[in-house]
Amino acid sequence: MVEELLIEQLKNKQQSAFRQVVELYQNMVFNTALSMLQNREEAEDIAQEVFIQVYESVQKFKGESKLSTWVYRITITKVLDWQRHKQRKKRFALISSLFGTDNEVERDVPDFVHPGVLMENKERSVILFKALDKLPENQKVAFVLNKIEGQNYQEVADIMGVTVGAVESYMHRAKQNLRKLLETYYHTDK
Repeated sequence: MVEELLIEQLKNKQQSAFRQVVELYQNMVFNTALSMLQNREEAEDIAQEVFIQVYESVQKFKGESKLSTWVYRITITKVLDWQRHKQRKKRFALISSLFGTDNEVERDVPDFVHPGVLMENKERSVILFKALDKLPENQKVAFVLNKIEGQNYQEVADIMGVTVGAVESYMHRAKQNLRKLLETYYHTDK
């Protein structure tokens, strides 16, 4: 099989194999990171970190899942770690500012547009991505992978390391929460 050969070449540190993996998965990694982070520069940084980790840890890849699933897992893990680190920095900056230092709390970019969104849907996508940001971590990951990245529930379950039933539950709760968040937005907007 082609994937098995590619993995073997990666494990042998062949540059052409690594280049092929980057070409195959760079859009997937970047778009997933961008959907989760809603910041182009951070998504680019994450994409670089993902491929560095793929190169450095391919020896640990056991082949129990597809290569793309493994790359998705690394991407999601990197994004979630990045978000947690960013939250800690924000909290520390806020606490520091209470004690008189000049640290400023980072501000999120308010006008985020995903590259896959058509111009006529720009305003609605900004509202959706702001609402997505308010979802609990597992719901957000499941929703992004399924609705934005187009993965089916089994693929989402494999990537997240959970059961299909858990994904169904995350998706159900994500849709309910988004409905509430968006309903609030549309009712206060009128």
